[in-house]
Amino acid sequence: MSSGSKGLGKVEVRLKWDPSPLRQPPHHLDIIAATYAADAPYGRPVYIVHYDSRSPDGTINMSRHSQTGQGLGYVEAMTLELDRLAPSFARVVVGVAIHQNSGPKTFGDLSNAGVLVVEGYTELLKDDFAQIAGSTAGTVAEFTRDGSGAWEFHDMVRGFDNDPVAFSAEMGSAS
Repeated sequence: MSSGSKGLGKVEVRLKWDPSPLRQPPHHLDIIAATYAADAPYGRPVYIVHYDSRSPDGTINMSRHSQTGQGLGYVEAMTLELDRLAPSFARVVVGVAIHQNSGPKTFGDLSNAGVLVVEGYTELLKDDFAQIAGSTAGTVAEFTRDGSGAWEFHDMVRGFDNDPVAFSAEMGSAS
């Protein structure tokens, strides 16, 4: 799916989930973005952005972060200013990982979990993770440059069974 010939500009990825039940360890999820070079779009990420970091050029940032899911609606958000990314980048993959500190948790163990990808008021993706319910992490979106240099969005909901660190390393793989 593409937003037209001008391409995407500023995109926001939002995440929500309900807090864990009383007296249970908190559910902690994170949005993770990995950038890939034009000469190796399926190679190793050039850099990874998550709750504790931002892109070196300031084009990808966490604007909200939750470690518990408490709050109304979408409690975590990452902004990607694709139109400001250097031409040396051809691909950005965004995913969500569940921290496994208090034992194994999958998307199916969470209630009211969901992700929303928007550009302005245009909804690019809305998903509840049902198709990857048995996974501990998953990609949700892929952004690629077309031949003219414009950014395009591709739905990329795909499950993984890794902790956040391992997931970050393999989330952009071709398979």
